[in-house]
Formats: sequence, C-alpha cells, structure tokens
Amino acid sequence: MAPMTRVDHDALEQQLKDTIQTLTNLMVQVTNYDATSTNPGTPSNTTSSPSGRTSRDVISSELRALSANLQAVHTRATSTDSSQAGLPQVPPELIQYVDNGRNPDIYTREFVELVRRGNQLMRGKQSAFASFRDVLAAEMDRAMPELREDTAKVLVNTRGTRR
Repeated sequence: MAPMTRVDHDALEQQLKDTIQTLTNLMVQVTNYDATSTNPGTPSNTTSSPSGRTSRDVISSELRALSANLQAVHTRATSTDSSQAGLPQVPPELIQYVDNGRNPDIYTREFVELVRRGNQLMRGKQSAFASFRDVLAAEMDRAMPELREDTAKVLVNTRGTRR
C-alpha cells in the first residue's frame, strides 16, 4: 500500500462536532420559529430568542454558520496540501460492501485476487504477442530477405529475439 499522509483527526472531529451542533441549533430554532407577524413592531415578533433577536435572524445566522462549517469540512476532506492532508479515498464499492454487512478484509482479499488474475492474464497476452512478434520477424526474414534490417530494428526496439 502507498503511504498515507497524516490526518489531523482531532481538528476534523472538532469541525464535525461544530457542524452537528449547528444543525442541532438550527433544528431547535426551526421548531420554535415565531411565525406570528401581526404587526411588525409588536413584541410578539421579537421575543423568539433570549437575546431579543427575531427567529428569522437567529435561523439566518445559524444557516450561515452551517454553511461555513460544511465548507471547512469539505476543504479539509479535499485538501491536497501536505500540511493539511486530505481524507483517504475509500472506493465506493468498499463502502457498499460494508453497508451490506460484509467484512472489508474479505473485500480486500477478493480485490487482490482479482488484480492478480488480471495481471496473469495480461502477462499471458504479452507473452503471446512477443512470441508472435518473434515468429513473424523470423518468417519475414525468410520470405523477404531484403527487409532483414528493418525487422532487426523492430526487434531491437521491442526487445525481441531473433530466431
């Protein structure tokens, strides 16, 4: 596996906690939203929060805070700066595998076996094409001796062997 850069888990955890707290605050404010707007200057429209701000103002500030928190989490998650390492990339297939209640170690084992099988298949194809190249060059040399220099150049450039 490739070495992974160090992630500051404490800072990321604090950003996530801040985001969750903002969502909770927003949920409480929406639940207690003071929608009575009989007269714009009446006290019933201004006593939604203990600080005297209207529910609308409080919700607006919470939404701005939520947006800032989500942007900070997104920035940290997608950061490529070496001083602020991004989160490791997890294949969606692995996430789906775990969501289905299966062991991620089994996924890794199956993935490695699949890659090994693919590598063996590719090695076989390369070997077959190399053998074909060598046989073709030998047959061309035999049938058309005037192209012997050209086939030699091709064999040298493709690391072939002369038969």
